[in-house]
Amino acid sequence: MSITPRIAVDSADRAAVDGRHIRALTFQAVRMEYLRHVLSELSLTAAGCRALVIGSGRGLPARGLAQLGFEVVAADPSPAATALARDADDGLGITYLTSPAEKLDLPDGTFDLVYCADTLEITERPQAVLTQAARVLRPAGVFVYDTVNRTLVSRLIYLGAFQAFPGTRIMPRGRYAAHRLRRPAELAEALDRAGLSAKDVSAFKPRDARSLVRATRGRRRGTLTDEQLPELVHMVLEQEGSPAVTYLGYAVRRA
Repeated sequence: MSITPRIAVDSADRAAVDGRHIRALTFQAVRMEYLRHVLSELSLTAAGCRALVIGSGRGLPARGLAQLGFEVVAADPSPAATALARDADDGLGITYLTSPAEKLDLPDGTFDLVYCADTLEITERPQAVLTQAARVLRPAGVFVYDTVNRTLVSRLIYLGAFQAFPGTRIMPRGRYAAHRLRRPAELAEALDRAGLSAKDVSAFKPRDARSLVRATRGRRRGTLTDEQLPELVHMVLEQEGSPAVTYLGYAVRRA
């Protein structure tokens, strides 16, 4: 008899299936690849610069930025996620805050780069998130993000496979909703209203969609660990592609 796994976000229980952490693990390599591309594109160096991660979860993106040489602050609305991130810091000296993305308790104009993860596709107030990000950025500072497009395919995956279908569910029901998924053009307009000039959108996806299904089912059954998932799923960046599901992008704060 099969046992239905416990689905729990930001859980310290290794037996729980935490879709948020699975997502962070499988996205980490492509997120860092894209960040390095943005830094190269803008001729920016991490040394001597401050970065903020919004929606930092257990701290994977924050640790990646710290390893690039940034002084990093990681903010997340979940106290449980903040505690897990702090425990995994590995002596990197990251500052961890429990703070909602829509109302950051941080001073104006103090960061050179803001990375927004696991936020734009779940917030009911995306404009507030973008306004806060622009507020804490210095003039000409960079806002980098990843999110989920609103397409038929993305709804099938995020609202169906990841959230509703019994064999592949890894997220709590209600975490995603169609109206909270944003098309790139809609997000570009919201960025502009916040004082951020959109510069790029790049698609990313699993190398083979079948591997994503196998990884999801294997993690639910307990035959795969979290640590095995990134290599199996293997996300690839498509800088010229049209995003059917997920995409990365960046914008620059106007003076």
